[in-house]
Amino acid sequence: MTDRQPTETKNLDIYGNEALEWSRAAKALSVSPTENLTWFLGTVRPDRRPHATGVGAQYIDGDVYIVSGPATRKSRNLAANPSCTMSVGLDGIDLVFEGEARRVTDKETLERVVARFREGGWPAEVAGDAFTAPFSAPSAGPPPWHLYLFIFQTVFGVAGEEPHGATRWRFGHQR
Repeated sequence: MTDRQPTETKNLDIYGNEALEWSRAAKALSVSPTENLTWFLGTVRPDRRPHATGVGAQYIDGDVYIVSGPATRKSRNLAANPSCTMSVGLDGIDLVFEGEARRVTDKETLERVVARFREGGWPAEVAGDAFTAPFSAPSAGPPPWHLYLFIFQTVFGVAGEEPHGATRWRFGHQR
């Protein structure tokens, strides 16, 4: 799969800067798997209170994948309501994604994504329809860990370096 392209771009900048190009955000997202990025997932609890936490994530060919233990608060929230946000600070641009997360269980995708995590130093393996490894994040809970595809419909970008700007990109239907 190739990187997705926005179907709509809206300039949100109040200082006269041009709208940011999606290619800038996609390039910033396409970092080496060894790059130490902190992604944050925002979910909604069953009582409608927000929940935010750091997650292991990979951006692969235009898709964002996250890993979470099935007993964690974030996974339980996603099971009840898949709507969520993801945010990440990248070189020169901060991004906030809006969409939903769906669990991935097909072997081909699991193998492709786990290979990327291994490239980044996490010695994970596919075990059935999930991942296992000798360790994971302290907040991930015990193995196995589930893989989710984060399906984003809207992305907000704010550039902290020249050219500055703030932009909203909307994306058409995915999967």
